[in-house]
Amino acid sequence: MEDPLVPAPCSLLVLSGAECRGLLDLDDLRRALGTAMRLHSDGETSVPPRIATFSRSGLLAAMPGTINDVGMAAKLVSVFADNHGGPVPSHQGLIALFDEHDGRPLALMDGAYITAIRTASAAALAAEFAGRADASSLTIIGAGIQGHAHARAFAGIRSWTDIRVASRTHDHAVALADVTPHARAVASFDEAVRGADVVALCTDARDPVVDHSWLHAGVHVSSVGTGYEVDAPTIAAADRILVEWREAGQNPPPAGAVELQAIDPATLVEIGDVVAGRATARQHDDELTVYKSTGHAVQDIAAARLVYDRALELGVGTRIEV
Repeated sequence: MEDPLVPAPCSLLVLSGAECRGLLDLDDLRRALGTAMRLHSDGETSVPPRIATFSRSGLLAAMPGTINDVGMAAKLVSVFADNHGGPVPSHQGLIALFDEHDGRPLALMDGAYITAIRTASAAALAAEFAGRADASSLTIIGAGIQGHAHARAFAGIRSWTDIRVASRTHDHAVALADVTPHARAVASFDEAVRGADVVALCTDARDPVVDHSWLHAGVHVSSVGTGYEVDAPTIAAADRILVEWREAGQNPPPAGAVELQAIDPATLVEIGDVVAGRATARQHDDELTVYKSTGHAVQDIAAARLVYDRALELGVGTRIEV
């Protein structure tokens, strides 16, 4: 006799980090992120602010969301900054993908690679719109997982002739530069930033890693760190501040951005509005533009859906009954 309290089993596709990496094309991902951010700005998503629980050493955050006719998903991601440089990554996570029409769980996949590459790809998307059309020099500050992800993601938006990499640990900068075409390791943040057309900050620093006096006219600054990466004078001087969601300036961390807490939300520009053509990311070559990322569940949903659909097409992954 069937137990009415126990539902019939469903088939769940399980995908490893290596499988996810092999299934994601970065050009496809950048386009999918643009669509997801546009749908968010169009009001076609449901995404509550991120919540988190804290231990003495780190945090576990939950990021659920739905994109109409794309998918429903929830990500659990742990952030333990002291793991940086050790055998255990600082960011780890899982993404559960559900059918948005009937609620069936479809897949469970590693969230670490997806989080890293969707974060970098979203930053690349913003730089594609907000960077000057003739931008040719790129600076990457931070040579950890996000530094490597940024080098890959930003390669698809410009033909960079000069890529400078700087890190608090110079050997890490050298390692990243060695595997990145046209890249060179630079000894100081100051030297790396001065004269660059695009400056990508991807560190776990708690204090600013860029000084406004280092920036030249027309630069685009990108920041994906959760700490106070961008100094206040740069935020104050920015002609455009681009965000995934306007509430990034209204919600305190871990949902919002610490640098934007004193900013009028009406002055922030959502990437989705730029993609839709309702707003501009840059009007003049001499403008200072800033992209401040907090991460957003629609990015995880878009990436997870790409992974899932491609896995079905190629027969990748392991099926389990749950």
